[in-house]
Amino acid sequence: MSDHLKPIVEALIFASPEPLTLKTLCKLLDGEPREDVESALASIRADYDRPGGLQLVEVAGGYQIVTRPELHEWVRKLFHERTTQKLTVQSLETLAVIAYKQPVTAPEIAEIRGVSSSNGVLSTLIERKLIKTVGRKQVVGRPFMYGTTREFLERFGLNDLGDLPKVEELSDALGFDLPPALAEATVTTSPLPFEATEEKPPPKATDESETIH
Repeated sequence: MSDHLKPIVEALIFASPEPLTLKTLCKLLDGEPREDVESALASIRADYDRPGGLQLVEVAGGYQIVTRPELHEWVRKLFHERTTQKLTVQSLETLAVIAYKQPVTAPEIAEIRGVSSSNGVLSTLIERKLIKTVGRKQVVGRPFMYGTTREFLERFGLNDLGDLPKVEELSDALGFDLPPALAEATVTTSPLPFEATEEKPPPKATDESETIH
């Protein structure tokens, strides 16, 4: 029976600052059968399927209890969301290129975007923990390659990269056209670069087009 596990699992998911995977839940509940933990999760999911302010979602390979999307405006009022937290068009465009083309180097990003440099924007995205260096490309100069992070999936409500919308749909959602080359991208859903050894990123450079609103 999983009845006794249900409130424990719910409390663990609610209290965790990041999505809890089934593996982590089973480790925390050492000694409890995996099928009982799965049953408790299913029961919690059924509870949150009913109308209410919260929902249980599967994101970044784990489970998280979050506010429903239609209530985000009210929640933002509570936290007085600052405009400085918003990403610029340049940052969103660069992030989209990395998401659809990863792993990708700075020169490749600049070529796709049609600009001379993306280093300032890359520094901003690294600071926001939306991207990270995932190695070096084995070509002359061995440039850094960039990929998205687990935080990127969590921020945009994606379970994995396979959940990325079509480029045209994303362009409509963002309100501006993304580089045409992205439409030809092939998303690599496995492996995700979360556990890759992060190398030291290049020195922060200035991109005159990058501003923080």
